[in-house]
Amino acid sequence: MRIGVLADTHGLFDPAIPKYFRNVSHIIHAGDIGKRSVIEQLEAIAPVTVVSGNVDGYEQSGFPPEAVISVAGRQIAVRHILYEGGKLTKDGRAFLARMRPDICIFGHTHQPKNEWLGETLLFNPGSAGPKRFTLPRMVGILTMGASLSARHITLKDRLP
Repeated sequence: MRIGVLADTHGLFDPAIPKYFRNVSHIIHAGDIGKRSVIEQLEAIAPVTVVSGNVDGYEQSGFPPEAVISVAGRQIAVRHILYEGGKLTKDGRAFLARMRPDICIFGHTHQPKNEWLGETLLFNPGSAGPKRFTLPRMVGILTMGASLSARHITLKDRLP
């Protein structure tokens, strides 16, 4: 099973996303959506789990601030802010302790992350939105079966 993962679109739907998310069975957007049309375009590809971010006004967006789904026997927790200033936040640590997920998807920092914290895979797909700072624009793919893998895909800095 393949899951497309993105965050921090800030209203931009990159036209390369359908190509990279072809054959995914689910998509997770980890907040800072920007425009509802981004989610509508993702829903044309596969079912979407989405959480709101600080840019979305959290609950004001109509999307929850946190989500937990079960996919291929693994629990995936989704939250926009887990890290700030390069460190796991107090709220992020409490979220992980409360949810005890196999995988935690998050955004906010625009910095890609793919690392283990104990038995939890922490995955930030990076930002799929407009280029900011010197950070690359990225999305991610989770592949789950007998094993679990996560990888980043770099998007072009300039859109066609």
